Amino acid sequence: MANIKLEGLRHSYADNPKNDEDWALKQIDLEWEDGGAYALLGPSGCGKTTLLNIISGLLQPSHGSIKFDDLEVNQISTDKRDIAQIFQFPVVYDTMSVYDNLAFPLRNLGLSEEKVNERVTEIAQLVELTSILTSRASGLTAGDKQKISLGRGLVRTKVNAILFDEPLTVIDPHLKWQLRSKLKKLHKLLNRTMIYVTHDQIEALTFADKVVVMNFGEVLQIGTPVELFEKPKHTFVGHFIGSPGMNILPCKLDGDNTKIGQYIIETASQVTQNHKGKNLEIGVRPEFIKFSDDGLPVSIVKVSNVGHAQIVETSFEGHKIKLIIDEDVVLPSNNVHLSFNKEKTYLYVDSWLV
Repeated sequence: MANIKLEGLRHSYADNPKNDEDWALKQIDLEWEDGGAYALLGPSGCGKTTLLNIISGLLQPSHGSIKFDDLEVNQISTDKRDIAQIFQFPVVYDTMSVYDNLAFPLRNLGLSEEKVNERVTEIAQLVELTSILTSRASGLTAGDKQKISLGRGLVRTKVNAILFDEPLTVIDPHLKWQLRSKLKKLHKLLNRTMIYVTHDQIEALTFADKVVVMNFGEVLQIGTPVELFEKPKHTFVGHFIGSPGMNILPCKLDGDNTKIGQYIIETASQVTQNHKGKNLEIGVRPEFIKFSDDGLPVSIVKVSNVGHAQIVETSFEGHKIKLIIDEDVVLPSNNVHLSFNKEKTYLYVDSWLV
């Protein structure tokens, strides 16, 4: 295993990139600690898979270096990097048995059949393939085939990292939950560095100790699930994580005060006059808003009951503001006002947290 460090990494698929739009990955400096469980989270096309393929060596970056511990591996081939990669669609040898699929990487390393059998038996038990070891892979379900891919990624004892590229996309929802829980347990058991690419925030937040949020080829924030939820460093992070996401509202400065319309909104951010003339927004999550006797006057537009709570959509001067309240709370019928939790309300300048 190894620390994986990316320094000054940039990549473009264009021959002569000129604009920001030409870069699939913009400047990225990032370190994955040995034994950590990470998720790369972001929408389709944001650069997650490109970054993963650069780490594994399937793709050479346009600029920058990849280091395993202190060794630069840019010019080291994929097979020499000791990386296991599990792809979105199961990659199995259909004509082989489940046992032979799992044994294949070990036999390539020249291990004795005794050691191969010992390791295959151990991994098959971990990923729940023991009962079908003698079955041919061709007749198996997509879920079982993805378990084989997972097993092949785990079967080698010497790997620097295990990379997962949207591995549960083709799996039905119930099995998806089971495999996600299994991956979490396997990480704790094996203590291997795992990097999990997904566009699904639930997958990312339940699997990873730390989540790397990306958009448009940039890393916007790295943090624990709690850090990303409670203090997003970028409005995209606030909007992308959470259901519903963070309320992002245009605001203005009046002296030292932050205002939405003509109403002062207190924030946890330090306001300065240097922020004037820029794109200013207030961000607050629906969980940190409540009805009050005074505050920001709004009208109620829609109420959705989600079982344990109500999601209330309100409007102020054409701007939607959502809040989450307990299911048994009675909604006010007139003179509706909202108050924001100051400690959880933030000012953003040009989309970045102040």
